[in-house]
Amino acid sequence: QVQLVESGGGSVQAGGSLRLSCAASGNIFNINVMAWYRQAPGKQREMVAILTNLGYTNYADSVKGRFTISRDNAKNTVYLQMNGLEPQDTAVYYCNILDNNRPYWGQGTQVTVSS
Repeated sequence: QVQLVESGGGSVQAGGSLRLSCAASGNIFNINVMAWYRQAPGKQREMVAILTNLGYTNYADSVKGRFTISRDNAKNTVYLQMNGLEPQDTAVYYCNILDNNRPYWGQGTQVTVSS
């Protein structure tokens, strides 16, 4: 089993920044993909950013140019730097990894952006 522990959520005003972290531990074999998803109240969960072990990245159109995903392989940790936050970024953010092509999810961390 792999455990994911997220941190870094909180409340900020529009235009502010937050950095989310997600540390993976346990029986890690080979993390292929690390990603962040989010789910706003009444909406479906959506992909925010993806980073593969080959360095490929992809972002939701709504966050391009504002959010940056990165990872520290030595720490099995993925980060999401969020700048220029907007009220519509308010959601629970979930870390997701594929380890040996098995998906794992974090518990979620709340991000609230006020106008």
